[in-house]
Amino acid sequence: PWDYIYSVSFSDANNGTAVASGGIILRTTDGGSTWNLQNSGTFNDINFVSMSSANNGVAVGFGGMILRTTDGGLTWVNELKGESEQALTSISFTDANNGIAVGTGGVILKTTNDGLNWVSQTSGITDELYGVSYPDINNATAVGMFGNILKTTDGGITWVNQTSGTAENLNSVSFTDVNNGTAVGQSGVILRTTNGG
Repeated sequence: PWDYIYSVSFSDANNGTAVASGGIILRTTDGGSTWNLQNSGTFNDINFVSMSSANNGVAVGFGGMILRTTDGGLTWVNELKGESEQALTSISFTDANNGIAVGTGGVILKTTNDGLNWVSQTSGITDELYGVSYPDINNATAVGMFGNILKTTDGGITWVNQTSGTAENLNSVSFTDVNNGTAVGQSGVILRTTNGG
């Protein structure tokens, strides 16, 4: 019933949530052996999901949509009020409360209360951002079109464009700690840093 499953997040070995085109949310409580359809309340594509615990999670998607659950996905509430032409493409939480979402038009949003409220950050660019990694409360990295890599060391107050060495679109980034990270993108591009970018 859907074309693409875009993202999956497990809070532990048993509890996981997957999001897909057409507003589809799937949930497993047995490590992926069975998946049950959840009610997202939308037909818009959901691009990314992050579950901070078995009960709490945030999903983002088209129209600036930010969906939040506190009951393991039984109910999802759209926390972003109003309409937006921007699509949110990725989200990363450094702990149960602090998260950063990125999207089209260089949009960066930050929450300090597990997705209940969001504050816009100034990215300094208007190109699409496709991925974000938030390894600690001060440091985060976002990647996107034309090899853009943005970094903050002050929790999102300021974002600085890093030199990536590529003009290829970067689709995802993951940091295991403040210094060690990998970004991947089109044409098989894989970038690695061991000094925080």
